[in-house]
Amino acid sequence: MKKYLTFAIAFAALGCGTAAYAQDDFSAQLKARQGQFRIMAINLGILGGMAQGKTDYDAAAAQSAADTLVAVSMIQQGPMWPAGSDDMSIDGTRAQTTIWDQNDDFLAKWADFGTAAQAIQAAASGGVEGLGPVMGQIGGTCKACHDTHRAPAN
Repeated sequence: MKKYLTFAIAFAALGCGTAAYAQDDFSAQLKARQGQFRIMAINLGILGGMAQGKTDYDAAAAQSAADTLVAVSMIQQGPMWPAGSDDMSIDGTRAQTTIWDQNDDFLAKWADFGTAAQAIQAAASGGVEGLGPVMGQIGGTCKACHDTHRAPAN
């Protein structure tokens, strides 16, 4: 299952980017990167609901959500953020220009998310008790990136 999900995400990301590069139309990259963040949010919500006791703990669902987060963390970010796609006037983006100006920092924060996703993956099927600490860890990685590289909501 993990292999298929990883392949499907990678294929979709690659397929979305090819035509847009040639035209300087970054709508495909924007949709792809927003899609990856939506996938992350859905799966973090599943795990967060269990960790907070808002939903019943389900080992299989927790493991599936964690596996998905790891798969998303493996998406190569370069094709998602090409030069020229840093225009904040593009509808629907809150990406700050710091993603391009401080790309090493952005990529380091993305790697931190991947490390935290692997921690959740290791803890997910072990019971609800183990989710809280790793949820805090992954939440911290999201916040660190948002604080630096995402504009506040209007």
